[in-house]
Amino acid sequence: MGRTSDANERLMQAALDLLWAENYGGVTVDDICKRADVRKGSFYYYFPGKAELTVAAIELNWTRDWKPALDACFSPLVEPLTRLQNYLAGVVAMQTEMAAKHGKVLGCPLASVGCEISTSEVAVAAAVRGVFARKRRYYESAIRDAVVAGAIEPCDPAQKALALQGLIDGLVTHSRIMGDIGLLQTLPQLGLDLLRPRASAGAGAGV
Repeated sequence: MGRTSDANERLMQAALDLLWAENYGGVTVDDICKRADVRKGSFYYYFPGKAELTVAAIELNWTRDWKPALDACFSPLVEPLTRLQNYLAGVVAMQTEMAAKHGKVLGCPLASVGCEISTSEVAVAAAVRGVFARKRRYYESAIRDAVVAGAIEPCDPAQKALALQGLIDGLVTHSRIMGDIGLLQTLPQLGLDLLRPRASAGAGAGV
């Protein structure tokens, strides 16, 4: 089985990998154990079931990967519009890389799982919503800074952040449904159009 000290982390990583590439309902505990190279008995030592594992895996990925990446991308040392531009471009780059690796568009794992289980797995749905809310706060902070800097038209940063999140997740999900990574290529420009940058700010940002 390998070292039991890291079995729980391997289970969480295996769950993330499988849920992203496949779907929540189709991935079994056996599939996760096989991917993690962990015995089924050890799975139940760490987690009561798949839902609890999924919640733990989401939190692990947030702490280990998503939050550090967002902290770096949305650093206040970076111009507000540049933060948002870099993030949108990064979404496209990451989805393109994963599509090339897996031979299909994976979309956002949170959006995929959330849509599938939002009315059935309460704890998992709450974990997904929590991460969406945390991500949206990064967008809102950058939008608020952009308004203060005069880089975009005056707006309600919270509402604009919600609209931007809807655009991102909607287009990423549509790309997965249609199996067409090319649908994402317009995301950076569409995002900036939604933010309505002022002419001088757009020129300075290379738009």
